[in-house]
Amino acid sequence: METLTLFVTGALVAVGIYWFLCVLGPAERKGKRAVDLSGGSISAEKVQDNYKQYWSFFRRPKEIETAEKVPDFVDTFYNLVTDIYEWGWGQSFHFSPSIPGKSHRDATRLHEEMAVDLIQVKPGQKILDVGCGVGGPMRAIASHSRANVVGITINEYQVNRARLHNKKAGLDALCEVVCGNFLQMPFDDNTFDGAYSIEATCHAPNLEEVYAEIYRVLKPGSMYVSYEWVTTEKFKAEDDEHVEVIQGIERGDALPGLRAYVDIAETAEKVGFEIVKEKDLAAPPAQPWWTRLKMGRLAYWRNHIVVQILSAVGVAPKGTVDVHEMLFKTADFLTRGGETGIFSPMHMILCRKPESSSPSPPEESS
Repeated sequence: METLTLFVTGALVAVGIYWFLCVLGPAERKGKRAVDLSGGSISAEKVQDNYKQYWSFFRRPKEIETAEKVPDFVDTFYNLVTDIYEWGWGQSFHFSPSIPGKSHRDATRLHEEMAVDLIQVKPGQKILDVGCGVGGPMRAIASHSRANVVGITINEYQVNRARLHNKKAGLDALCEVVCGNFLQMPFDDNTFDGAYSIEATCHAPNLEEVYAEIYRVLKPGSMYVSYEWVTTEKFKAEDDEHVEVIQGIERGDALPGLRAYVDIAETAEKVGFEIVKEKDLAAPPAQPWWTRLKMGRLAYWRNHIVVQILSAVGVAPKGTVDVHEMLFKTADFLTRGGETGIFSPMHMILCRKPESSSPSPPEESS
């Protein structure tokens, strides 16, 4: 009898451990499992060194502002965080306003579909996802619009993840993913019928450069919409707490520096865009976007225990605990930014590339 009791107890413990480590935590069905956490394209033995390298950028802030340094900085960040994001958050690496009666997943999808509705593309047209990550928005937008979506991300690991997800979703015929820098995109002029970026161009050291590239690859008359990370009119540079929150967001999310909301339209106009609409989608009466972070605090602690166990037994790379702790702290800064109203992750700007003017008639020779 004692043997049977021990066997049953052992079996229950084993099942519990398996459930805790392998099942618990994925934010989406068929998403990342805890035991599959990695450092992206970084080999397991170098994850901790790369985490230290990431933080070294903030000890040399002038380098963050240098365009040639930023791609490596952002690439390192997404190698470190992509698997953790997928495991704990899902395949769409962005926020959305809460919608009463809707799940976070549904609210996210509707937020993504709104982007493609705003640029008014038709089935079969070709559109650009600027900073596509692992392609969560791309798949929602392709399914909703039936447009052909080309995504670009600087991180090779994300390219491979996005392609895998596209194939699993049966959307690889509509979705294409390219590895590249959105400051120097490998596309011809006047290629796309529309473009969007969802909380991605905040990683650009110079917003004018990325907007100019988007302008270049759009066909005349086409539209572009972006959800930008910005400081709002409530941010006060002389307030130490405000500065602490914004710097915490920048350091925890690989941002060269957050921009003020007033800079967005001015930059778009500077490169030639016509402004169709501008609105902070996080402003009231929109429901708070940060509630998902607050509600997820228990999950963060639970997941942190999982990461510590996996790291201790050698399943997760050394350094994963540090990365997860960084993201946990960043979630607090983001929440404080939302609650105080000094930060918005979804300042929306809708732009149009003007139609080409008619060519001037040739001058008569004298």
